[in-house]
Parts: sequence; C-alpha cells; structure tokens
Amino acid sequence: MTEPVLSVRNLRVEFPVRGGVLTALNDVSLEIRAGEILGVVGESGAGKSMTGLAVQSLLEPPGRIAGGEVILNGRRIDHLSETEMQKIRGREIGAIFQDPLTSLNPLFTVGAQLSETIRLHLDMSKREAKSRAVELLKQVGIPAPEERVNHYPHQFSGGMRQRVVIALALAANPKLIIADEPTTALDVSIQAQIIALLRRLCDDLGTAVMLVTHDMGVIAEAADRVAVMYAGRLAEIGPVREVLSNPSHPYTRGLMGSIPALGARVKMLRQIDGSMPRLNAIPQGCAFNPRCQVSGPRCFQDRPDLFPAGQGQAACWHVQGGVQ
Repeated sequence: MTEPVLSVRNLRVEFPVRGGVLTALNDVSLEIRAGEILGVVGESGAGKSMTGLAVQSLLEPPGRIAGGEVILNGRRIDHLSETEMQKIRGREIGAIFQDPLTSLNPLFTVGAQLSETIRLHLDMSKREAKSRAVELLKQVGIPAPEERVNHYPHQFSGGMRQRVVIALALAANPKLIIADEPTTALDVSIQAQIIALLRRLCDDLGTAVMLVTHDMGVIAEAADRVAVMYAGRLAEIGPVREVLSNPSHPYTRGLMGSIPALGARVKMLRQIDGSMPRLNAIPQGCAFNPRCQVSGPRCFQDRPDLFPAGQGQAACWHVQGGVQ
C-alpha cells in the first residue's frame, strides 16, 4: 500500500471569541491516496469547507489549527509559515472553488492568468508558459484552446469558466486538488462533465482529490470513498458504495433516506428533524443525539469515537454495541 498523498490526523480548529473558544473541527482524521477521490459531505456548517481550508492554511483569523497534524507527501505542513505555505499552494495543492468568477480576474485573459500561475511555480519562459496554458485548456476540454487562451473570463460560459479554474488548479501539476462545491450552480449536464473531468484527472494523472459537496448524487458518481461530517466531526467514513447502500450511522441513514429512489412513488420524503447545533451549543455526548431516533442513555453522556463498521468506520455507540 502506497503512502497517502494527504494525511490529516486528529485535526482541531478553534475560533477564540469573547468569553470562550468555539471548536469548528474536533478530532478529524482522514487520508487520500494518489488517484483517489474522497468525497466530504454533510449539511451546511458541518465542517466540510473548513477542513479543506485548514489543509491549505487558509483559515480566516482568528481561526487557528489548535491540534493535530496535516501531512502532505510525507511532510508535515500545518506548522509552516505563510511564506512557506505560499510555495505549497498551487505547486503541491491545487484549489477549485464554488464560484469560478471569484477565482478569475476579469481584467486579464485566461491565458495571462494561467501563464502567471505556471511561471510562479515552474521554471518556464513566457513562450513555454503560453504553450503550457494552451495544453491545459485542451486537457480540460476547452474547444479551440489556441484561440480561447486569449479570451477574457466573461467570454466563457459558467461551465467553461469552471474548466478554466480546474486548468488553473492543474497548472503546476499538484498531487492534491481540493475541490469545494465545484458543480454548484451548474446545470445537470455540465455537472456531469465536470465530474467526469475530475475522474479522468485521477485516473490519468494519479491526482488525489478532496471533493467537498452537499450533493450525495455527486458523491455517488465521482467518489471512491466518502467522509460524512456532522458538527465538526466525522460521523462515518468508508467506501462510497458501502456507505451509501448500507450506512452505519443514523445521520448517514437520514441523509440517504431523504433522497427519492428512482421509480418510487412517495407522497413525502423522509427528513431529519431539527437542525445542526451551533458551535457554542454542541450537546454532551454524541452531537447528533437530539435528532437521532435510536439514541440510548450513553449517547447523551459520552461522545463516541470512530468504530469499525464493515469496510469503514462510524462514530456511533450502536456500531460498537455499547448504547445501553
């Protein structure tokens, strides 16, 4: 078994506030290997995007990594200075964000922006960088790349802009890409194209991808493994087929139960009652216990760790057999 490209161990992120500290991520551990897509899924506020930002050391102050380790290609990076991290971002970690317009400068052609990124991280001349930019646009499926490289972002459709952002993320051949909601606001056909593109990058280039999304359909289509997050912790992690078809955690079962099955006729979809707790009001024991329909006494007293569950793990006392 090869070493993982990314290894996150017991990650803890805190936000100091007046009168205390809010814990946004608590004891998060995960790994991604070369050529693998790890889907990270959960409700808004679960900690999905926060995990991706923490890996890149892009937390907004006063947010900070208060514990744990982030190891990239065998090297610990969570304690590096901002200057050192600037050399890693783009070169070793590529990023794809939800809105491509926030990643592209409207005043410069996409070719100029690609060339700047390429020359920042790779030893290339202007001509070589321009040629590399055309190659990248072709690689991500932009038609007529020799012409389009001279176009501005507003001259591209939403789906094509997202392809340009993916090209930017690939500019320096990073081993890890963090894709935060890359298909949101795109129509279904374009979503499928972007998912297929990410899958091809993994298969052809051996790129490791952290795919952050709230869409279980995207996870089912693209991911090899899936990590389900709730209230800043991992609720369940394992192979995507097993987690989606036979979930072990009540929260994961609730997520899957809210998705209609093809051909099924139902008057009303099942829902998870209640809402995710605020960071300053996470209950004692399992954070999901106020919304869980199978919680027992221990669920209100002790917080469960991840226990073996089939081919994966789940943070539930039912899995461990110790609810009572």
